[in-house]
Amino acid sequence: MGRRAQLQDEEGERAHEKDSSLEGGTAADRHVAVEYSSDDEWACHLLAFVRAGFARDEQVRYFADSTDPGRVIRTLMEHDVDAASAVRRGQLMVTTADETYLAGARFDPDAMMGVWHESVDAAVAQGFNGLRAIGEMSWGGRGIKGAERLLEYELRIHHEVFEQAPLRAWCFYDRRLLPRTTLGVLREAHLAKAAVAGPGETPVFSVAPLAARPGFRLAGSAGHECRQIVASAAAALSASPAESLTLDLSALDHLDIAALADIVSAARRRPAAAPVRLLGAPAAVHRMLQLFPELRAGLEVAEL
Repeated sequence: MGRRAQLQDEEGERAHEKDSSLEGGTAADRHVAVEYSSDDEWACHLLAFVRAGFARDEQVRYFADSTDPGRVIRTLMEHDVDAASAVRRGQLMVTTADETYLAGARFDPDAMMGVWHESVDAAVAQGFNGLRAIGEMSWGGRGIKGAERLLEYELRIHHEVFEQAPLRAWCFYDRRLLPRTTLGVLREAHLAKAAVAGPGETPVFSVAPLAARPGFRLAGSAGHECRQIVASAAAALSASPAESLTLDLSALDHLDIAALADIVSAARRRPAAAPVRLLGAPAAVHRMLQLFPELRAGLEVAEL
């Protein structure tokens, strides 16, 4: 092993220690946003994740986008991870985003929910203890058809996949390939985040799944400039199969009337008959609902 590889491996061991807190068993722990700014950081996260998966006798899948699939295998082999044998026995599979996330005419969150359940079932049927996967998400910063639905996907997958299946997935976000504002919004859609050394950006408005019950938490200020984020939250809300759904607004500073109308419209489109419960709505939201009582349809509002 060369000196550079040795240094990477030592750094990988430190990363493994830092990332061990992300190996918990809850759904919130098993869907993680991982950011990196260099090839060395990428390798450290890769090694920690794959080694843990092999130790637990889980199947490991890697969905590459900007990274050549062969480089994934080479990096593992250079650090004494027998990736070649794992590939032969079906424990390691390295494919591309074009073969998974982007296999259709456009990115489709509904189709991906099915792909995850089928993949987990296949891994268990092959005798593995579960499935873990790394997905490179840099394609979300390009003009891919359907990429505007990536936030909706990240919000929905917590309740629709991780709470139901033995899956652990790390979403790899390369800071060099994604705008900081986009990265900040996508990061906040994950309940678990890898410790990162580089600069982060707290978005003006963010949405995240609730850990304890089906629903979402809105935080910050939602105005005209956040229309796409609101649209993604509304899409996740209307698509949720949960019979009972909660929106936690306790961290919300501002929600304009157009954003509230989008949320109400999404609540009315839900297949479930139960109204969407609003918790911790700020006084301004209560005032809007008093001024426009028609907006209360499809909502159950907890009073202040």
